Amino acid sequence: MNNPWVMRIIALLFAILLYLSVNFDSDPLTVKKPGSSLIPPPATDTATVTDIPVTTYFDQENLVVTGVPETVNVTLEGPATPLIKARQYKDFKVYADLRNLSIGTHKIELKYKDLPKELEATINPAIISVSIEEKVTKDFSVDVDFLNRNKIKKGYKPEQPIVNPNSVQITASNEIIKSIDHVKATVDLANAEETVKQESRVTIYDKDGNVLPVEVEPSVVDITVPITSPSKTLTFKIAREGKLPEGISISRIESEPNEVTVFGPMDVLDKLEFINGISVDLSKIKDDTVIDVDVPKPPGVKKVTPEKIKLKIKVEKEEKEVFDNKKIKIVGLGEGRTLEFLDPVSKTLSVQVLGASSIVEAIKASDIELYVNVTDLGEGEHDVKVEVNGPQNITSVLPKDEVKVKITSSS
Repeated sequence: MNNPWVMRIIALLFAILLYLSVNFDSDPLTVKKPGSSLIPPPATDTATVTDIPVTTYFDQENLVVTGVPETVNVTLEGPATPLIKARQYKDFKVYADLRNLSIGTHKIELKYKDLPKELEATINPAIISVSIEEKVTKDFSVDVDFLNRNKIKKGYKPEQPIVNPNSVQITASNEIIKSIDHVKATVDLANAEETVKQESRVTIYDKDGNVLPVEVEPSVVDITVPITSPSKTLTFKIAREGKLPEGISISRIESEPNEVTVFGPMDVLDKLEFINGISVDLSKIKDDTVIDVDVPKPPGVKKVTPEKIKLKIKVEKEEKEVFDNKKIKIVGLGEGRTLEFLDPVSKTLSVQVLGASSIVEAIKASDIELYVNVTDLGEGEHDVKVEVNGPQNITSVLPKDEVKVKITSSS
């Protein structure tokens, strides 16, 4: 044992045993490969992450790229902890780098970045075909499509739509620009009964009706659609209020225009024959006058055009004329009944006519009619109002406003 060579041989044997214990598997007959460890490798797992956006790097100012998918699926493989995190947060990127490619069609490999080094990724699809073309910008006018046109209210109809702006700029490849057939925006007219104003998204179509994914500026336009309602042209009656100053009389009233147009639902218009409510205050008329008066809007009517009319009133010196013994006519006496005048027995009255000299001078006796309306009167004696019918713009004066009559049955 004191011999140094003995100690050296013993040390060599221990070194060989230590070497064998480290590099052998549990099976003593199997030798481990150099560099392997007795510590078992960590467990690995796989997971597929869907809808990962694809970022494309290219000259966006001058070029247009097609063929790059919006999203891809990525299969991840590696230790569970970073794998779960990557699948949950999706904090890695898939990209297509086209910056060094020329105009034309190319097959490229999609790549990924910002993925933990412990993980490996497989992109599906991994290889894509892309087309790189020069960017072209062109102006197109916008057409308007009416939705639910058949559901617009009865009698109403849309007029030419107004689009603002009336054209849009479309940016795409020259090939896509050539394939554009029409540019449209839509407006919903359901239950419309007045001007429709809507914002509408612009959609680009090819000749087959397919939507083209292109860059549009602006992508939304303002559309105004005037809606015209049913209309009807009506005349109007001019009522007279107050009294003219003594010594003058109206010879003529002219209106400009002499008709108005009313707009509204058909069931309302069908019931209208003329417009009431236009009046003139005679107490303010001293000589020839032109006045503007408002046109009243009948109940249920949406609009009246024009809203004002012009009345030209002509006056002259007042003249008088008396027509004697004008026979009183009977109106409304039914069959099987007779009427007897008790006062006046003569069945006549004198009537004084006042008006502008030009009118009075032209009046003939036959132009003046007197009558009584007995439509609603039964048998017996009655005091009945005498009505005067004559030319326009005259005033009539009777010696009495009523006459006494007696109605009997002839059966």
